[in-house]
Amino acid sequence: MAFVILEPCGAEKAAECVSVCPVDCIEEGPDQFYIDPDICIDCGACVAVCPVDAIVEEYDLTPENEVYLEKAEEFFANR
Repeated sequence: MAFVILEPCGAEKAAECVSVCPVDCIEEGPDQFYIDPDICIDCGACVAVCPVDAIVEEYDLTPENEVYLEKAEEFFANR
């Protein structure tokens, strides 16, 4: 399981999540930050520091937010 960064990040891009991630799985993309689902250890440190509550667990995604997991997977696949 991994965490996923949703739309509110695009307007904020505060990056607190990057500095607290113990496995460095969060990277900045062109429109928002992304969590690499293959590296995330599900610790939740990023959730606690996100100022806009943009980070949710993969299994808590609503159908309309599943696109953000797909965007993250695509971002890391094309690297």
